[in-house]
Formats: sequence, structure tokens, C-alpha cells
Amino acid sequence: MDPLLLGALVVVAVTAVVSAAAVLVTRLTMNGTRSEHRARVLSGAAEVIRAVRGRK
Repeated sequence: MDPLLLGALVVVAVTAVVSAAAVLVTRLTMNGTRSEHRARVLSGAAEVIRAVRGRK
């Protein structure tokens, strides 16, 4: 298999796994959270995603 294609597939797979994990963690957290705290949970999830992507 072409190394360039393999590298692209790895990047896509890692991105899919990380995004699925972020959605799952956010959904599980939102189930046990009262409505007044949900905005903070979502901003915390966004902060983690920005940190993983390397942006502040």
C-alpha cells in the first residue's frame, strides 16, 4: 500500500475516533447535568477540543 495513502487513512481514522469520543463524553456528561450547568459543560468540551487541535 502507498505510504502517502496509508498516512492519510491514519489521519482520517484518528480524527474520527477523537471526534466520536468527544461526542460520547459530552452526551454522557449532559445526561447528569442540570440545565443551568449545561453551558459550562459545552464550553469545557469545546476547550478540550481546541486543546487537542492545538489552538487556544
